[in-house]
Amino acid sequence: MSFTLNETTIRDIQAAYLDGTLTCVQLVQAYLDRISAYDQSGPALNAFVKLNPAAIEEAAALDRMFAQTKTLVGPLHGIPVAVKDQAETKGIETRFGSVALSGYVPEKDATIVSKMKAAGAIILGKTAMPDFATSWFGYSSVNGETKNPYDLDRDPGGSSAGTGAAIAANLATVGIGEDTGGSIRLPSSFNSLVGVRVTPGLISRAGLSPLVVFQDTAGPMGRTVTDTAILLDALVGYDSQDPYTTAFVIADHKGSYTQNLDPDGLKGARIGVLKEAFGSDEDPDCAQVNAVVRAAIAQIKSAGAEIIEVSLPNLLDFVVETSLYITHSRHDINKFLSSRPSLPYASIDAIYKDGRYHKNLDLIDDIMTGPAHPDEDPSYYRKLAAREAFQRAVVKIMADNRLLSMCFPPSQVLPPTREELRNGRWPVLGFPTNTLIAAQTWLPSICLPAGFTKGGLPVGIEMVVLPYHEPDLFKVGYAFEQATRYRLPPQSTPPL
Repeated sequence: MSFTLNETTIRDIQAAYLDGTLTCVQLVQAYLDRISAYDQSGPALNAFVKLNPAAIEEAAALDRMFAQTKTLVGPLHGIPVAVKDQAETKGIETRFGSVALSGYVPEKDATIVSKMKAAGAIILGKTAMPDFATSWFGYSSVNGETKNPYDLDRDPGGSSAGTGAAIAANLATVGIGEDTGGSIRLPSSFNSLVGVRVTPGLISRAGLSPLVVFQDTAGPMGRTVTDTAILLDALVGYDSQDPYTTAFVIADHKGSYTQNLDPDGLKGARIGVLKEAFGSDEDPDCAQVNAVVRAAIAQIKSAGAEIIEVSLPNLLDFVVETSLYITHSRHDINKFLSSRPSLPYASIDAIYKDGRYHKNLDLIDDIMTGPAHPDEDPSYYRKLAAREAFQRAVVKIMADNRLLSMCFPPSQVLPPTREELRNGRWPVLGFPTNTLIAAQTWLPSICLPAGFTKGGLPVGIEMVVLPYHEPDLFKVGYAFEQATRYRLPPQSTPPL
């Protein structure tokens, strides 16, 4: 077989390894060449903040093992992965998006990094993120701004901005994002990618900086549903270092998520369309998003699903009432930083006092108005109780209508332009993202490419399912992908 790098998949790569037309060293070098051409020069996407200096050496070791055994070491054998700088990586500088933490080189890997390496993955490098994941947008004190490869004047979405831009531009095979309120799904929507947010706790967060600890989850980002399923298999599992992973024990997932990749998964399925999640057609940005998503919903119906419009009239009230960034994030970040004595700063308070953060990150300003401990906020327990009510309200809609899944646009608007962001059009807590619905109800969610506007901007569609029902995400997501094939690579980064 002949091998083509652009838009390649895990299975394509491993088939090429097995038939001898590709080596790990050749693949890693090909990605490094693309990073040099498109990330560090040319369109200068600014997606990577640090490359793995041992990537070629690790690839060569895998090639030697394969030459001796003629077998792959695991399901991610020789797969180059872009890892959000939120995860600690042994021997590779890790800054959690903060220039104040420059020089920190962890002595051990985050659990998910260890698990990927055990499955045979090669960590290609660390990707850009806003300081401590505090934005929907691609700003960072470490590297400035990350660009959207589909329109270099627009934002790639955050906070997994670098992973989104890198995977969209074929700078790595798959990537790791982290999602507190939508930081996997928003960049997936803005970059024509598949992004998966699981029920929090299925994936260990040990070694990842937090934002709202019980809402945080790492997850896979890729160009295909199959690739995200294969990567997710390597990420999930109980970890005694993270007590929230008792969720994995409760979920009791068996086998591989790839077992749920059913091209007929939408036939006979009842799919809800959440009315209040759509923006106004009178807003040009919203109208373009709505047109693409409604056309995608028509494709869901054509694939055999029954479409049911559903309503949650007080949706916005629920989203606002259950937001805990200002109440929780300062405490959670400080607890993490203070647990690592080798870091140059022990608190976000000290970093803030020294002004060592990107000044466009208005959420950091908001967070610093919050309490040192969550229970000092008199509304804290009311907000926690509201989360239970929010989840019940959404699940009740699904139960009353016998829905397998509910769908809506991940963002009500298009990727913002740099000019809009510089002019302050979108403060973080005012950005019209629907990704908060799943995040603040702890529902699993998948973002899928839904097509493009007439101007060529990617738009995603988000599908949510019941807690612990991740297999259903892959059932509906794969069927949608196979029926539509909307994913297209950006023209700014053609094959070399």
